[in-house]
Order: sequence, then structure tokens, then C-alpha cells
Amino acid sequence: MRNAIGLIIMSLLISSCSKNPGKKPPSESSQQTSRFPTDPVPRFNSKTAFDFLVKQVNFGPRAPNTAAHQQCLKYLTQVLSQYADTVHLQEFDVPVYNGITLHLANIIANFNMKSKTRVLLTAHWDSRPRADHQPGGPVDKPIPGADDGASGVAVLLEMARDFKESPPPIGVDIILWDGEDYGREGDLNYYCLGSKYWAATRSPSYYPIFAINLDMIGQKGLEIPKEGYSIENARDVVDLIWNTAAQMGVTQFVDSTSSLIYDDQVPLDNIGLKAVDLIDFNYKYWHTLEDTPDKCSPTSLAAVGKVLLEVIYRKIPVPVS
Repeated sequence: MRNAIGLIIMSLLISSCSKNPGKKPPSESSQQTSRFPTDPVPRFNSKTAFDFLVKQVNFGPRAPNTAAHQQCLKYLTQVLSQYADTVHLQEFDVPVYNGITLHLANIIANFNMKSKTRVLLTAHWDSRPRADHQPGGPVDKPIPGADDGASGVAVLLEMARDFKESPPPIGVDIILWDGEDYGREGDLNYYCLGSKYWAATRSPSYYPIFAINLDMIGQKGLEIPKEGYSIENARDVVDLIWNTAAQMGVTQFVDSTSSLIYDDQVPLDNIGLKAVDLIDFNYKYWHTLEDTPDKCSPTSLAAVGKVLLEVIYRKIPVPVS
């Protein structure tokens, strides 16, 4: 997860940058009417989702250029290949500190390829190579990354399984970002490497109606406030998610606003996409060696997963031919 320091400065820099407003989202047909889907919403399996979280952590820290990173990449690709219509890797190299070049890969999976109405769901799958906030002082060891990394991926893997069993009424694309958490504290140039690369190379023809990024959504006692950039750039999508959660009685989505958090939603904002960041930044074990599965909860994963399934299966109009 990104650095929380310097956010006020960064907000000024980002807001001053010219944004590519992009193209308007494509419509199926201006002559068609639409309706809200009524098919049953899949039931999110919290146990399977938590198993996905544990499996990732069991590879060891997934810091780039490590054996665990490569093993987890293979595993995530295999899992998504079981469920998605198509899966491919977006491989790229990034030179970083001390002459090191990171070998990175975004994992991209697509569902219901026929639909022009599409939603993008994302999370980062890498883990941080250093424990900056370890009690007693920073430690030059990679963190386990249970909440910070594995939790968002776990929810998306379980949702992918649901999409296979009950195809969604709209198109859904999942991207698992690499290189999100590499930067040294205070140096935002080397955070969000995967989303920055994808944003810089995105096809102009791809324009989802919105994007939702999941980060640090697995901790016990989860409380997700409305993230600052998300409100600025995608207030209607924030309202959709939080209203859906309220209707479902999912209390983990709290009616409060967080500070501006530099995360993978920012590169998407900067190319004109509506992007929401779901994140509970109030995590005691952030960037420490104690970010382990016992600090996470299947209940928290399910809170996020079932709200997103409700949004995708019931809250987005689909064309009526």
C-alpha cells in the first residue's frame, strides 16, 4: 500500500496536472432501452476467499524479483485461467533504485466479452520489500502482505469463481497490479508501477463505466471510509457502493471520509476513468512483519465481496434488445 506521507502536497500536484478526459463510455445503442437485471446474485463464499488469501501468503513475501513473486504469479494466472474467458499477462520492466530492474507483470482477466458495458475491478498482488513501520524501527525485510495485497486479490479471485458459475449481466475485467508497493517511503515515483504502466498503454477503445480498486480490505474490524480522491473523481460511484451496502445492512462501509490516499486509483483518475479506492488505512500492522493472515477475517472479505456482487449483478442497467 502506498505512502501516506506527503498526501497534501501530492494532492496539489495531481490536481494541477492536466488530465486526459478520455472518451465517453460507449453505449450499446442509443435506440435501445435498458433494465436492471433481476437474476439471482451469487453468494460470496468467505471461506474460499480466505483460503485464497492464505495461499498467497504461504508463498512467502511476493516482493518483485523473488522466487515467491514468480510462484505466486504462476498460481494467480492458473486460478484466473480456470474462471475467466481470457487471461493474459502484461509484462514490463522498470529500472528502480541502485541499478536494479524490476521484472513485473499485471494479470488481466476478462468476463462476458460480448458486453460493451464493462466494469474494471483491480487489486495489487505484490507485497512490500521492506518493513518501514516495524515496531522498534524499520527492518530491511519483506512483509508477509496478508491484508496489504493478498486481501484484495482474494476477494477478486472468489468473485472470478462466481462469474464462472453465474456469468455476470455486464462485462467485467479484473486486473491484478504488480509493483504497487515498491517505492521507498516518501517517494511516490516508484509506487503504483503496474497501474501507471497500464494507464500509459491502455487502448483508447477500452473505457469501463467505472473502476473499483481493492486494497487493505481484509483486516478484522474492517471499516471502509469514503476515500478522498474517489469522492473528488467518482462521487456517483462512491454513492452507488455505499448506498448498496446500506441497503444490504453491510456496516463495514462507514459514512465518513478519509484523507486523500495515493493508490492505484490515481493513475486511472489521471487518464479520465472514474475510479474508486476501497481501503481501510487504519491498520495497526501496516508495513510490518506482523501483516499476517491471523490479523484478517473471512467476514471482512465477504463484506466487500457481496456488496460488489450486488452492484455488478443488480445495480447497473443492461440493454434490452
